[in-house]
Amino acid sequence: MPDLLAYIREGRTMTRSEKLRLIVQLSVPSILAQISATVMFFIDAAMVGHLGEKATASIGLVETTTWLMGGLGTAANMGFSVQVAHFIGANDFESARRVLRQALVCCALWSLTLSLSGIIIHHRLPFWLGGSADIAADASTYFLIVGIAGIAFQMSGLAGSMLKCSGNMKVPSMLNILMCVMDVGFNYIFIYMMDMGVKGAAMGTALAELLTAMLMMYFLLVKSPMLRLFRGYGGTGVRGYENSLEADGNLVPPHPRTPAPPRNSFRPTADVVRTAIKIGAPMGLQHLLMGGAQIVSTIIVAPLGTVAIAANSLAITVESLCYMPGYGIAEAATTLVGQGIGAGQKLLTRSFAYMSVALGIAVMTLMGVLMFIFAPELMQLMTPVANVVSEGAQALRIEALAEPMFAASIVANGVFVGAGDTLRPAIMSLMSMWGVRLTLAYWLSKSYGLRGVWIAMAVELTFRGILFLARLWKGNWNKRLRS
Repeated sequence: MPDLLAYIREGRTMTRSEKLRLIVQLSVPSILAQISATVMFFIDAAMVGHLGEKATASIGLVETTTWLMGGLGTAANMGFSVQVAHFIGANDFESARRVLRQALVCCALWSLTLSLSGIIIHHRLPFWLGGSADIAADASTYFLIVGIAGIAFQMSGLAGSMLKCSGNMKVPSMLNILMCVMDVGFNYIFIYMMDMGVKGAAMGTALAELLTAMLMMYFLLVKSPMLRLFRGYGGTGVRGYENSLEADGNLVPPHPRTPAPPRNSFRPTADVVRTAIKIGAPMGLQHLLMGGAQIVSTIIVAPLGTVAIAANSLAITVESLCYMPGYGIAEAATTLVGQGIGAGQKLLTRSFAYMSVALGIAVMTLMGVLMFIFAPELMQLMTPVANVVSEGAQALRIEALAEPMFAASIVANGVFVGAGDTLRPAIMSLMSMWGVRLTLAYWLSKSYGLRGVWIAMAVELTFRGILFLARLWKGNWNKRLRS
């Protein structure tokens, strides 16, 4: 894999089989990590599910809000990580490390802002979302603990995305798998051995994320050949900008076009922050409004009762088994497109984009078929409550029909992010979510209950996938390649 990645930076021609092999090699670790995370979260949710429908509903009520907070953190991370991918593609490792230093400062400050916001609203949030008093206390406590751990989530995500954009998929993927294993272990201790219930689930997740963040930062700042800022051998000083190292250890001269900031400076500069905002702000707005739409969806589901809230939450968890492989392939696409653009490889970058999307559609279509067949059995693993199983299985079979186009939107968005094209895809997603899903969900829920909400979701995901495919083939996402 490192040799094939070097082909991009060196401007070498690649055969179709080499391109496909590189996509698969980058995707597989990420897919395994995504699936492992889903399986472990699956087990995590099942642990809470066996405490009863109220415990499941209390977490499900605030789940979309925690996703919103995480999405805003991810947007900030990608605003800097995409720049790093472009600089690495151009063999400008010195500038890549300059961006990394500034990212550490900016993302830490951003995460503290998000955590403080979560702490302020945690008490009233369950009631704003339409939750009843019998689940509000647990929901509020869960959200508070997760919010306090926000900086660990942010730093783990930042380090992981930086490593992936440098082409290192294995380390962050392995650490994410380890985090999931730790999460289940800690949850068992806190939920069952210490009898802490929902609070224990939050504490287990927070502790696992904290330890993972520390390991991620170690591999990024000390061990990464391209991006490390501190020496992991001999002395203890900051590595700085003295030399740039390629993956094989060869020295690369500093890039002549980029003026160096003060030595070892972590001070944010206007050019890096401005570019990060240009890339990350549309993603942040997308996560904000998409997360807001998911919260509205929760509000639509909440009046349907505790069983519907629990079934909706658990079905979303099960469905993630299908779409997580798509996100793994999307991460590979972001890396390949980002480095391809940095290297000025026009045809190669387009080829990576098209092949990645096709692979994502194929994989998620297969996963959708399996989910349709085994929907009842998957729900039974999550909860023993018969009504919740029945409602959730119906929802999963509806959603299975939308998986191919859902894959198209996921992987194509990864392509656009790698290209730094985030504004128009964000607008397309928001129009689709608010104009199609929520409108349909509101009306269909009146007649069909939870099933109507999931019909609306399936229709919207199919519509969004078509929009993203149209932009991939005919849009100007690759305009930077023509400059």
